[in-house]
Amino acid sequence: MKNIKPYSTEDKLPPVKTVNEIDFSAIYSYADYMRFEFEERLEIIKGRVFRMSPAPSHIQQGVLTNIFGLIYNTLQGKSCRVYSAPFDVRLAKKNQIDKEIYTVIQPDLVVICDQSKLDERGCIGAPDILVEILSPGNNKKELINKYEVYEEAGVKEYWIVSSSDKSFFRYILDHQGRFQPTKLLTEGEEVTTPILPGFTLILEEVFKNL
Repeated sequence: MKNIKPYSTEDKLPPVKTVNEIDFSAIYSYADYMRFEFEERLEIIKGRVFRMSPAPSHIQQGVLTNIFGLIYNTLQGKSCRVYSAPFDVRLAKKNQIDKEIYTVIQPDLVVICDQSKLDERGCIGAPDILVEILSPGNNKKELINKYEVYEEAGVKEYWIVSSSDKSFFRYILDHQGRFQPTKLLTEGEEVTTPILPGFTLILEEVFKNL
């Protein structure tokens, strides 16, 4: 078994200037993440550092913009808020300090209804809805790890949208805290959720003009 060395997270440690200084075999915390000063976007999942997918194509960006706009318009005057990347989500408890947090992600889009989870750094705790737009850069290990941490954190709904085959798939958290898969949906179908009463995501609108 490989010997994994934890990184110190003392405030006195110097900033990390380049991604070449990252040891991808090591364990990192949110305290380490806050020391990153390079432009390349990374996520930490269960202490492991993952490179994020390259900048989205215009098609993926179009899908994200369409979903964001549809949700944003629905939320006017309501307590829930929608945010798109780059937006840090720390999957941790509020009383955990930075060096005790081992998952920080930048989902494509999140809906947060509990305003107490928001602070100047983003969100701490599980969003109500988390959306990922698939890209060729998404690797299997990354997706499996994300599924596990989203379920463990208590994300109520995890949406996976594919721009290449114009499909929508959703996991819904049950009363036992386990994700339950739903039917794969495609253009011409609609999505509703009890999290957003009165909201209907029409997939034809999500994938239009692409």
